[in-house]
Amino acid sequence: MANNLLTIVVPCYNEEEVLPETVKELGKILNDLIGQQKINANSKLLFVNDGSKDKTWQLIKQYSQKSQYITGIKFTRNYGHQNALLAGMSLAVKYSDMIITIDADLQDDVNAIYKMVDKYHEGFDVVYGVRNSRETDTFFKKHTALMYYKLMQKMGVNLVPDSADYRLLSKRATESLLSYKERNLFLRGMVPLIGYKSAKVYYPRKERYAGTSKYPLKKMIHFALDGITSFSIAPIHLILSLGIITTIVSIVLMIYTLVQKVMGHVVSGWSSLMISIWLLGGIQLISISTIGEYVGKVFTEVKHRPRFNIEEENYSIRMESKKK
Repeated sequence: MANNLLTIVVPCYNEEEVLPETVKELGKILNDLIGQQKINANSKLLFVNDGSKDKTWQLIKQYSQKSQYITGIKFTRNYGHQNALLAGMSLAVKYSDMIITIDADLQDDVNAIYKMVDKYHEGFDVVYGVRNSRETDTFFKKHTALMYYKLMQKMGVNLVPDSADYRLLSKRATESLLSYKERNLFLRGMVPLIGYKSAKVYYPRKERYAGTSKYPLKKMIHFALDGITSFSIAPIHLILSLGIITTIVSIVLMIYTLVQKVMGHVVSGWSSLMISIWLLGGIQLISISTIGEYVGKVFTEVKHRPRFNIEEENYSIRMESKKK
């Protein structure tokens, strides 16, 4: 088979506990698809070591020496999940006809890969992995996620609800995605922008196989805010509206105060004064912080620093046969 070469990109950060099972599960999927002649026999698993502090990279190297279809790249330090995905796609797109991205924790059902490949053969360039329920989530996470998707929709950001970074992209779709040069990455918001024919594959999400989550609440909130400020200027408009409302309220209070003074009803207003100070102070701090977030993103973008630096990689060496 000359075409249909698949690379499965797996970002890894301190995944030594789950990696053996991940290699086993994804390796089985890869061999099954090769046996069914749906993908090229040179198809690969590409593990991206995102600055892990455990034995993740040593395990990747061991597996790559034992199995020809296992490859890997190592960052010089931790650059973050989104950059790890981008690095894997940037390398894989040189040789692959389709690329699937999936996390190493096995929460996303690997069996959905069969359906994704089938959708690719049906002519779809983008295939989203969408979870069919949120039963494994806590009450807080489930409802905040729903609120977040609704908020992003109202802000004009075209997200696929209940879809994260588990997806298939064709070669041309991947090349289009890589042409977006921003460094404030929010891939689940960027992929719908490329506009190619897309489909959805539904699957049940599982509990993490082993290890601990790499997305605690603080990191999830930062990621959510990054998504909002990377794709919408609605918060800036909200600040403008808030400023107008505050100004109108202040004018009304000023007129009310003057009327009370003329009528001789001057009463000590310590409480109302303190409330006003705190309210206006809070609004000002929120406004400055929001504007500062956008200024910070501009500051990051204009420096044009590299998104990541690779210390080691063996993918291109193993793929030389296809280049010939």
